[in-house]
Amino acid sequence: MTVTEPDVRHVVETSGSDLDAARAMFESAYGASGFLPERTARQFGYRFRAVGDATLTFDAKRFDARMVGEVDATSHYFVTWVSDGGGVMDVGRDEVVLAPGRPVVFPSERAFRFDLENVRQNVVQFDRRTLEKVAAELHGVEPAPIVFDHALAPDREAVRTWNTELREAAAVVLGPAPVTPLAMAAAARRTAFALLRTFPHVTLASKAPVPPTAKGRVRRAVEYMHANADTPISTTDVAEYVGLSVRGLQQGFQRQVGQSPNAVLRGIRFDRVRAELQYSSVGETTIAAVAREWGFAHAGRFSAAYARRFGELPSETLRR
Repeated sequence: MTVTEPDVRHVVETSGSDLDAARAMFESAYGASGFLPERTARQFGYRFRAVGDATLTFDAKRFDARMVGEVDATSHYFVTWVSDGGGVMDVGRDEVVLAPGRPVVFPSERAFRFDLENVRQNVVQFDRRTLEKVAAELHGVEPAPIVFDHALAPDREAVRTWNTELREAAAVVLGPAPVTPLAMAAAARRTAFALLRTFPHVTLASKAPVPPTAKGRVRRAVEYMHANADTPISTTDVAEYVGLSVRGLQQGFQRQVGQSPNAVLRGIRFDRVRAELQYSSVGETTIAAVAREWGFAHAGRFSAAYARRFGELPSETLRR
């Protein structure tokens, strides 16, 4: 009996020579409208291919014409580069010339205009939450929006490192073998770290709140909990990360924080639930969905514990 490996990738591929079809396809791919294509001296043709999953996607496109338009790319984080042709991104503001050899991030906090012509273009697309989680781990903060300085070019050594990491990730994501969830997650994580170390940015988060009495490995453990609170980490995972035994971690927390590691992690997750409810509205989400997302499966026990911690029911937080 042959067992087929699961493949988490989705592949979208299209090509043709109809200008209106190309415009509609690219508008759909980037959730935009109002693109204005214009033929050039080249014979027109286009091709688009996207491979990846919800966290990380590699796009490759050929477009033998001029295209002008506006993109609101704030739903994801993007890095792009061209191997032929070029143009201008963020027209009329912090303009950046797209030219072979220079990778550029899209403005991540607002819409921008572009003017491209006869391009062979590649794009790496990151799910916002995935990249923000890695940034939180890298910088020791809570996950929060990232603002890239797209007009500031990374130095040559950073670009060389980025290209090396990208080739290794692409060998997995674009390779012929099926890609398992674990392999895809590893490729996304590695590419995320490379992106953050290459392109100048700031994260719109204050330092993760850590008890002032927490020092050394206990402090690192709390920071790790903040960065990974949305994953099913355990006390064992935290202890391994900071190089302590589980018993040593528990003793350190009781001595420095006055709580067990599990209690601290549970509190962090409660705070994340509250933050999501505060910034959501009735009809946008449900309390049960947010609670499940942060690891609280039993609705009754969750509501009672939430009320003890915050002095109000989660339904009151959501309504307000």
